Amino acid sequence: MHRAPAVAGRFYPARPAELRRELESYLEKQPQQAAIGCVVPHAGIMYSGHVAGAVYARLQPFSSYIILCPNHSGYGQPLAILSEGEWETPLGDAPIDAALARALKRACRLLEEDEAAHRFEHSLEVQLPFLQCLQPSFRFVPIALGVGRYEPLEELGRALAHVAQESKERPLLVASSDLNHYEPDAINRAKDHKAIERILALDPRGLYDTVRREDISMCGFGPTVAMLTAAKLLGASRGELVRYANSGDITGDRSHVVGYAGILIT
Repeated sequence: MHRAPAVAGRFYPARPAELRRELESYLEKQPQQAAIGCVVPHAGIMYSGHVAGAVYARLQPFSSYIILCPNHSGYGQPLAILSEGEWETPLGDAPIDAALARALKRACRLLEEDEAAHRFEHSLEVQLPFLQCLQPSFRFVPIALGVGRYEPLEELGRALAHVAQESKERPLLVASSDLNHYEPDAINRAKDHKAIERILALDPRGLYDTVRREDISMCGFGPTVAMLTAAKLLGASRGELVRYANSGDITGDRSHVVGYAGILIT
């Protein structure tokens, strides 16, 4: 399958030179470090690119990435994977890691091959140009999650850990998520930091329960729960908040903002 860009020209520039210039402005030179996973936002890069870029700039390059994203459209299966082909961005084609995807499907029978869930989804697509800007080649596995119950997310996380542990070169686990949506700045920040606290504590169940109890509209809580579950099984011991911001920092409108966190799990 060749997936054409769905949001180029809207969430990020469609012209390669313009896109690369903008990405490079967000990828500040930082000492690189090993990591097991990360949380990165997925709004238009003018809003959240500086947060995602701060995380990606800190990461040592990986040969393969498992990118978990929410399913905003509602199309397709609740746990949707693609296991062959490539995704096009203005910076070129990013190939799917077919062997890693097949291993994941064997390890987690809940995963279903499904193109519809990925066809229009922006939250994974916007991660690829960052990686393409940083390294000449890599492979990735796309997984879109539209499931809300904890148990399937935990099962997926356990499968991710098993496959990563068995891989010759361990992939990085990327959870794509924005935080709370469209409330006044003070309320949004309070809700965001309740979620961030659980992520930094490496507490997937606590994050799930906090999002539910506090009515936090964190669109990628599912990917983050699965990533944290896997990271703990892979020996993670620390979460670091690299950068936090919200849309009001860019627009100046504090009446209804969206929160963004960039977090490293090591």
